[in-house]
Amino acid sequence: MEYTLLGFFTGLSLILAIGAQNIFVIEQGLKKQYIFLVCFVCAISDLILIFIGIFIFQFFSKYFNNVIELLFNLALVIFLIHFIYSKIKTYKVDVNFETNFTTVTTLNIFLKTLGFTYLNPHVYSDTVFFLGNFSKDFNLDQKIHFGLGASIASFLFFFLIGYLAKFFSKFASNYNIWKFINLFVISFMIVIIIFVIMNIIKT
Repeated sequence: MEYTLLGFFTGLSLILAIGAQNIFVIEQGLKKQYIFLVCFVCAISDLILIFIGIFIFQFFSKYFNNVIELLFNLALVIFLIHFIYSKIKTYKVDVNFETNFTTVTTLNIFLKTLGFTYLNPHVYSDTVFFLGNFSKDFNLDQKIHFGLGASIASFLFFFLIGYLAKFFSKFASNYNIWKFINLFVISFMIVIIIFVIMNIIKT
């Protein structure tokens, strides 16, 4: 039980940092758009990566070098630029809050969620490498309980922010408010791009 709690609070402390993935989940909640799918994909992806890190951290730590991290960073920059471009294209379009948010396909949202999850090198650094390194000296039983605790934290966090955003969406069902939210999302993603590019320059 103590290792489950340790995993829970360790995982929660890592995931609480605001990033592009969390902003995407919140945005989908505000739109009331495929919330369960988005939260589930993010949470189950964390679970997979957490257990990969816990059980085969030593193997991946040999191969996740600067070149691979650079490729992930470049892929993330390209993905975010495309995302921002699509947001800007719809920025001045009138929004019908009853119909427009249901026109996006399930596949489109699924692929976007995968992009925000697996193209982000920080997802790997938090789940595979930090949690993997942290638990490398645990025995098998301790590793399983630690991984379960960290995974529970991910499920709780993603579904909480997704459905809390849905609850507060009634305050965002106004075009001017939604335009402000879009502007915030665009600005935040630009800041992330700048941050990632600065990291690329440093390496």
